[in-house]
Amino acid sequence: MDYKATIGGKPVQAQAHFSVINPATGAEAGRAPDLGLADLDAAVAAANEAFMSWSAQSDEALQAACAAVTAKIEEHQAELAEIITLEQGKPMNGLGSRWEMGGAHAWAGYTTALSLPVKVLQDNEQGRVELHRKPLGVVGSITPWNFPVMIAIWHIMPALRTGNTVVIKPSPFTPLSTLRLVEIINEVLPAGVVNVVTGSDKGVNLGAAMSDHPGIRKIVFTGSCATGQKIMRSAANTMKRLTLEMGGNDAGIVLPDADPKAIAEGLFWGAFINNGQTCAALKRLYVHESIHDAVCDELVAYAKNIPVGNGMEETSILGPIQNRAQFDKVSRLVADAKRNGKVLLGGEPGEGLFFPPTIVAGLKNGDPLVDEEQFGPALPIIRYSDVEEAIRFANDSPNGLGGSVWSSDIEAAKTVASRITTGSVWINKHGAIQPNAPFGGVKSSGLGVEFGEEGLVEYTDIQVIFS
Repeated sequence: MDYKATIGGKPVQAQAHFSVINPATGAEAGRAPDLGLADLDAAVAAANEAFMSWSAQSDEALQAACAAVTAKIEEHQAELAEIITLEQGKPMNGLGSRWEMGGAHAWAGYTTALSLPVKVLQDNEQGRVELHRKPLGVVGSITPWNFPVMIAIWHIMPALRTGNTVVIKPSPFTPLSTLRLVEIINEVLPAGVVNVVTGSDKGVNLGAAMSDHPGIRKIVFTGSCATGQKIMRSAANTMKRLTLEMGGNDAGIVLPDADPKAIAEGLFWGAFINNGQTCAALKRLYVHESIHDAVCDELVAYAKNIPVGNGMEETSILGPIQNRAQFDKVSRLVADAKRNGKVLLGGEPGEGLFFPPTIVAGLKNGDPLVDEEQFGPALPIIRYSDVEEAIRFANDSPNGLGGSVWSSDIEAAKTVASRITTGSVWINKHGAIQPNAPFGGVKSSGLGVEFGEEGLVEYTDIQVIFS
């Protein structure tokens, strides 16, 4: 099936298409338009034209339009979930594509309810000073392949809610669900408010062109640190606003008073949600020597019962790795870890792009599986003897997205959490983001935040009016 891009409210008749592959079967899931720079220019022009009237809407009208988009997302949840599974590989069941669509709907609804009223800074005999939030213009959204619809909603909805228009470019690995999402959104929005461009990235790099495009005022990006740095350099030419949510190498610290059996399930899903293909997944786990073996045993026992298979089968809880490059990276890191540590579970690649949940003990900082972001189903467990040592190891990373502390003493855990240099820290859980809590990284893991009022203001400029 050939999918169509939407520019200026109309389907685009592309000259060429590229195949999108189902990672579970190797079969073609669909074909996406392979667009070029002229198409990007057309999308930006349509978004700029739509911005003139869209940005002039009242706050109540913008909120009503976002509510209509939210209703459309809910109406098409089942359809979009199936497309996600076919192109991304995650199961329909469990914490898979249905769960992703539920999250997309919830985020859309919460963002719709937010507002940024005028703030009065002064009102006295010397005069009145008001702070207004003004939309920026065209927002360029560049999204990854791990949560294609939910992250698209994270980018699109705050842009719309604040009066901006959007040009979105999804990953070439998972463009189909975004193409359909934008088609659905355009059923209830004026032409040109949300546009989508797709490309194979084998010739023209549309993402790079967006970050340098003079008609785009802001880039919001979720993806790798290397790509985020390139966007930041390119965006400097036009002084774009930026929100960059980049890679993480999240550490968890298990304190000696933790109950291994009680935390095993939370540890597993913190590390292996979406097959570990999550920016804020638990990617290295430091466990006190007094309970190290018990934590390993309980975690392995839980992981053994998680079925891995084709996402279209209701019995599957985890699916394949999404693409060959990522599969090869995980394979390389695990192969190295087998030489330096002890594989407690998994460790051997399966057929196609399937890789079983893998747990490796006996590693240390400096080993590739500990130091590099694996972005896949492989968790290193590192033994430590002193909490100060664990904190030092956890912070010994250029990344700073998320972290977690596991303990039976919440106050003790909070004390340790306050010393972890990350944007988010969780107690007895990992990666539990929510729409009312700002989320973003420090150090090399990003710039700016998403979600809540703090995320919403990043789509605006400040204008101060003195009277």
